[in-house]
Amino acid sequence: MECVGARNFAAMAVSTFPSWSCRRKFPVVKRYSYRNIRFGLCSARASGGGSSGSESCVAVREDFADEEDFVKAGGSEILFVQMQQNKDMDEQSKLVDKVLVIGCGPAGLALAAESAKLGLKVGLIGPDLPFTNNYGVWEDEFNDLGLQKCIEHVWRETIVYLDDDKPITIGRAYGRVSRRLLHEELLRRCVESGVSYLSSKVDSITEASDGLRLVACDDNNVIPCRLATVASGAASGKLLQYEVGGPRVCVQTAYGVEVEVENSPYDPDQMVFMDYRDYTNEKVRSLEAEYPTFLYAMPMTKSRLFFEETCLASKDVMPFDLLKKKLMLRLDTLGIRILKTYEEEWSYIPVGGSLPNTEQKNLAFGAAASMVHPATGYSVVRSLSEAPKYASVIAEILTEETTKQINSNISRQAWDTLWPPERKRQRAFFLFGLALIVQFDTEGIRSFFRTFFRLPKWMWQGFLGSTLTSGDLVLFALYMFVISPNNLRKGLINHLISDPTGATMIKTYLKEVGNKHV
Repeated sequence: MECVGARNFAAMAVSTFPSWSCRRKFPVVKRYSYRNIRFGLCSARASGGGSSGSESCVAVREDFADEEDFVKAGGSEILFVQMQQNKDMDEQSKLVDKVLVIGCGPAGLALAAESAKLGLKVGLIGPDLPFTNNYGVWEDEFNDLGLQKCIEHVWRETIVYLDDDKPITIGRAYGRVSRRLLHEELLRRCVESGVSYLSSKVDSITEASDGLRLVACDDNNVIPCRLATVASGAASGKLLQYEVGGPRVCVQTAYGVEVEVENSPYDPDQMVFMDYRDYTNEKVRSLEAEYPTFLYAMPMTKSRLFFEETCLASKDVMPFDLLKKKLMLRLDTLGIRILKTYEEEWSYIPVGGSLPNTEQKNLAFGAAASMVHPATGYSVVRSLSEAPKYASVIAEILTEETTKQINSNISRQAWDTLWPPERKRQRAFFLFGLALIVQFDTEGIRSFFRTFFRLPKWMWQGFLGSTLTSGDLVLFALYMFVISPNNLRKGLINHLISDPTGATMIKTYLKEVGNKHV
């Protein structure tokens, strides 16, 4: 493992994108000088290897706003999360120089591009890093976004295994996103719309006497802007305020490998969305009972596959070492022999937690705005699909307030676009479900999903695709209760009565009913 310092772009007058046919140059608005500052990030190759005299990388809690922010960033598994973020990847195109959006992941790039398309003078600030996480999406959702060319592999059938060898068919095509193509497509949109870029890390956002936001970077630059939007991931507590007393943050963790194998039992025409079958064929209680996990399998060919052992959600993070051990044991039980490892993945997704405080003047987008689906961990498609609407609201705010200061009431318009009452009701329902799921052992999870997949197809497909309205979700819950076995039904009642998320869900639904009668 080797430490990676800040990249120095001071010598670059312009940046080109050699993989783009247009060979268009990205304008540098201002040349900044950079100090050789360590970000404390790490990179690791799947094939292993030691460092050559480099310093060890240490996570510093002082870099985070509070304990919850530290948990969102990776908590006890932060070293693996940093390894995932900074591992060696195939070359991906780079942006180069101003300010409005902080963060260069899919959410930040999409929002910057959409804002600039509307005529705003837009810039990005953030570490210049490639996309490292593997993204799986429903094909029709990505097609609707005009991103079908970014899907590198499609499975026409998606299946689920619970506790026997009879699969449940979901009946929806699933795709694996090419990280390189998605990165280049979002960068292309940024370049064509005139976004500027600075590779730096933001330390703070303050307010000037004239109402401008002052974005302070770790290279001693302070950059003024009229409206700052944070899209730097879930652990953004140093730049944003979150509601106090919200639900506890849970974590979805997964350890994955893309490998060449012998004796794979998986059909290359089918993507395995969840495989909850016993991974040891043993009846004794073990860590499997304490931490229910499932296999997620993408067979690109009969011999090349991406496997991922996933803990859907847990109150206390499931260690990556344990996930790796379980995955290897599962593959061994299935008779799968690994011949070559192409890549390792350490996926860490905070789910649940508090919403941002909508009275603050700084805005947020993506995971920083709590847009991660609490029940599934999905967020990329929602961020990409909502970027145009959110950019439109930001443009409207800045256009209407050209002679005024940006105040909290104006910023509230943007927050209300991200979190209207309907979205809040849906989220309250999903948080209730999340709090229920983290209590289950393996048999409880299987019982839950056996019932889940007995629902009318439009219900469980809509739940997985996030297309159910808050009213649909009430019908979903009633139907689920009626067809549940007695032990699950009893657990649902107890959870609704005793868990705080039950009271919050009811209050959130009733609040809107009350508003309609005012």
